[in-house]
Amino acid sequence: MSKIKIAIVGVGNCASSLIQGIHYYRDKTSEEIIGLMHWDIGGYTPGDIEIVAAFDIDKRKVGIDVNDAIFSKPNCTTVFYPDVPNYGIKVNMGKILDGFSEHMKNYDDNRTFILAEETEHTQEEIINILKETGTEILLNYLPVGSEKAAKFYTNCALEAGVAFINNIPVFIASDPEWAEKFKEKNLPIIGDDIKSQLGATITHRVLTDLFAKLGAKLERTYQLNTGGNTDFLNMLDRLRLASKKKSKTEAVQSVMGQRLEDDDIHIGPSDYVPWQNDNKICFIRMEGKLFGDIPMNLELRLSVEDSPNSAGVVIDAIRCTKLALERKQGGLLIAPSAYFCKHPSQQFSDDKAYKMIEDFIKGISSE
Repeated sequence: MSKIKIAIVGVGNCASSLIQGIHYYRDKTSEEIIGLMHWDIGGYTPGDIEIVAAFDIDKRKVGIDVNDAIFSKPNCTTVFYPDVPNYGIKVNMGKILDGFSEHMKNYDDNRTFILAEETEHTQEEIINILKETGTEILLNYLPVGSEKAAKFYTNCALEAGVAFINNIPVFIASDPEWAEKFKEKNLPIIGDDIKSQLGATITHRVLTDLFAKLGAKLERTYQLNTGGNTDFLNMLDRLRLASKKKSKTEAVQSVMGQRLEDDDIHIGPSDYVPWQNDNKICFIRMEGKLFGDIPMNLELRLSVEDSPNSAGVVIDAIRCTKLALERKQGGLLIAPSAYFCKHPSQQFSDDKAYKMIEDFIKGISSE
């Protein structure tokens, strides 16, 4: 099989986990696939993914090889595969725009970005890099709230003729205008806001769905999350948090038998705790009534390493995008978006989305 050539925007913790995982599973066999939903998708295994270009704005990453950049500060995720080989591919200076929040300048350098002094690449230069490297798929790993920067790189993908996976809660794939642009170019797009393998949102969805299926009435709920990585530090600016809260809230509301009033549901990142590093702690509370209008409540605490938790989902999204490229299927990929993302253009139950993605991989249309 040929390699799947990808480029990454934002060489942070999520990119680090993804690249470590590509090489971690390259050394495995189909009998050793703990942590993956699919070992083989269309003949492609995780080790068939190849990084051909990367973009960032931090001086500790720009200009150095990708294999070193993924372990550079302020990255703080777990190192589970330290021997990532030298790619011989330098991280390019990207476009800053709103990819950096001003409030982060007030924190220790090991916790936040240090802006590189290199001249920002123009759109034309970035498009040329994508073309020259043979990039097939561009992955967006920009910080939450980077709306201008996300749209800038989306345009770069369109002009370079590459597919796009939007891992962040800026609404691009779920925006009909953007989806139509990719359809016109016959380029696949997946988004928005990648799910975790077993994270706060999917756990909250499953429990909410369970209430509905068992006839219990859910009256109010919250989901509070804390973490110590740059994502949580970035989201201390509440203005950058609006799309994230909307994405996570809609993911839970969509599986309810009856939608809750806004005052009865609160979902979103809550605070930055530096010593947690890339560990994310989630607190869920659900209050409702059972048989005979008898009150009940449920409380759950979930602790996960945040970035590896989404890497396996992205590995599957990459391979599904490659299938679409081979099938010459452009535009929004509905089944992969519904299964892999918190804010797809159309929400489905988890059972339905699972069937849809399995059919998509087999080449069966269930949309």
